[in-house]
Amino acid sequence: MKIYTKTGDKGTTSLFGGMRVEKHNIRIEAYGTVDELNAHLGMLADQPVNQKRGVFLREVQSYLFTIGSHLAAAPGKKLDYLPALDPEYSLKLEKAIDEMDELLTPLQNFILPGGHVAISFCHLARTVCRRAERRCAALHEIEPISEEIIVYLNRLSDYLFTLGRIIAHELNVEEIPWKSKG
Repeated sequence: MKIYTKTGDKGTTSLFGGMRVEKHNIRIEAYGTVDELNAHLGMLADQPVNQKRGVFLREVQSYLFTIGSHLAAAPGKKLDYLPALDPEYSLKLEKAIDEMDELLTPLQNFILPGGHVAISFCHLARTVCRRAERRCAALHEIEPISEEIIVYLNRLSDYLFTLGRIIAHELNVEEIPWKSKG
């Protein structure tokens, strides 16, 4: 199988189910941003500080592929071969957040992204996750999608924020508080 098909050379692409849409379609923007997020998570999982979280982060990546497959399906098509969306994945994120929060001091200020490259990767992934969430919410207004997708992305961005904080804690990196100049 060749990687190139030439079917998209005129600015359209196929959804699962055969429907062709413009490559700038909101559905393509939604699953393209989820794919971008997945790439950022791969970079984050590859950080040495995340070695013990590698299996969990790869599970998140795998579930993002599941989400992407649902977003890539033509609206109204029943595609039974797609992997199921499962609210249990959002609950796993909540559990991971709660476990990290137990080790962290409560936030007193907003914090700036940075302090260490691994922390910065968390915040970069978090912001891409928020964009994916916005794209999916916009798509949902036009063509309903599973609300589990939006819930999961919302929870994942919270997880990534908390992961940045726990990495700072583990690496003994001081969080950078935001200080208003006003």
